[in-house]
Amino acid sequence: MSQYALVTDIGGTNARFAIYNLATNELSAITKILISKNDDLLKLIKDYLASQSTTIDKACIAIACPIGEDDVINMTNNNLSFSRSALIKELNLSKLEVINDFMAVSSSIPQLPKSDLVKIGGEEPDLDYPIAIYGAGTGLGVSHLIKVNGNWISLPGEGGHTELPMTNDAEDRILAQLRKKFGRVSSERFLSGNGIVNIYQALLQIHNQPVEDVTPDIIVKKALANSCPICLETLTYFCTFMGRFGGNLALTLNTLGGVYIAGGIVPRFIEFFKTSPFREAFEHKGRMSYLVKKVPVYVITHEDPGLFGAGVYLQNSLK
Repeated sequence: MSQYALVTDIGGTNARFAIYNLATNELSAITKILISKNDDLLKLIKDYLASQSTTIDKACIAIACPIGEDDVINMTNNNLSFSRSALIKELNLSKLEVINDFMAVSSSIPQLPKSDLVKIGGEEPDLDYPIAIYGAGTGLGVSHLIKVNGNWISLPGEGGHTELPMTNDAEDRILAQLRKKFGRVSSERFLSGNGIVNIYQALLQIHNQPVEDVTPDIIVKKALANSCPICLETLTYFCTFMGRFGGNLALTLNTLGGVYIAGGIVPRFIEFFKTSPFREAFEHKGRMSYLVKKVPVYVITHEDPGLFGAGVYLQNSLK
């Protein structure tokens, strides 16, 4: 039995692969690739393993979609799909775990060092209470941790597809523009890479300016350079909505253990995020504001919490 395992973190845009040492909890040979709509996961894995000299017989596939009991797994934000039984057979695996990508991220939380976290407000965590994890990337991932008999148990979910309430007339106008485009508007339509573009384009329409196609990176870059007022307004709204959504999670399970922000977007502008309306929106919960004020928020700066968490999850499943 090999002490090494394959771990993956498959998102809507990128696929990450690594070898996880089950004895030392270390990642190695981390590889990141862009996913195309015609990619086959089994082939991607075989190509990756062919480049490695390590023998593996165990794997954990963390992937951005709901995970049920079906053999075939289909992703939410691209066309990638795969068969569990085919992976086991073709890779000659003795153990395969398939989990939601944010279930993997949440599994990493108990073992992340403080150096991989940036705290944004709140008191010290009470680890007898649940923890919430969410993050914006290609989509909006959500998970929770609860402690059962001294062990942290990860709870997967699809909270990114709930609705995000607006709290004033200006926000209502943004929602109205997105409703014209999407009909039902989920939280993910605001809190993702595409969400940044959605907010920006809605503000262009509200300000009677022509709508343009632009990438979220350009919007963020111009906002941070203070060279585009609407880009700055966009990023400010994004941070506000991140706070509101996180505060909702904190109330849902009374997460005095903390709220953790993952995903590829927020760590890119952490200093802006610290001084944004994020924390004010997080705490703005009416009669429950006093409770949410206690909840610490941490931004995860570890480069690959999904890969690391997939390894931790696999390790725990073997005990």
